[in-house]
Order: sequence, then C-alpha cells, then structure tokens
Amino acid sequence: MSKSINRVQLLGNIGRDAEIKTTNSGIRVATLSVATSESWKDKQSGEWKERTEWHRVVVWSPALVKRIEDQITKGTPVLIEGKLETRSYEAEGQKRYVTEIVVRPYAGDLIVLNR
Repeated sequence: MSKSINRVQLLGNIGRDAEIKTTNSGIRVATLSVATSESWKDKQSGEWKERTEWHRVVVWSPALVKRIEDQITKGTPVLIEGKLETRSYEAEGQKRYVTEIVVRPYAGDLIVLNR
C-alpha cells in the first residue's frame, strides 16, 4: 500500500496559557500544552483511577494563532486536528528528540468547545 495518513485528533483541556513567539521571518507560532485523561475502575480494589497524558501542540496557522490569543486560556476545552511530527535538537552535547502535534495553515484545525 503506497498511501498513508498522518492525522491526529485531540479532545482535551489546555494545561497552561499559550506561549506565542515570532520567528526571525515574522511568522507567529503558538505552543500549547493539552491534557487528555482517561479513567477506569480498578478490578482488584474497586477504586476509580485516572491517567492524564500531556501533549505538546505547535500551531503555525496565523488565523488559529489569533484565535488562541483571543479565546484560549488555561482550562479551555479544545478539539485539535494536526499531524504528528518528530524533530531533533542539540542540548548539553546530546541529540534529543521531541514529538509534537503540528497544526499548519490549511492542514489542521482548532475548535474551542463550550465549558
């Protein structure tokens, strides 16, 4: 099979206020921390347990960066669609890798949900 799909959808809550930076070429980029949680009842103890996963989301779409600035704060529920991307960087003399959900112009979306 020669076709493939790289698409991620997250339904979760913003963990902290967005960090918005401007690149050297003048492009504004927003970085978000999104929490997704799942809960279940432990079969042995009967207690409810919960696990939270944290996801790094990088938004390159100018319209969505503006929406993030205007509407999103810590705790805001969101639906995000983007691509999974891994990049590398050097830190303390070691090559490190980070995997992010990336939302590029015309290739993803961010929807603010009602609380």
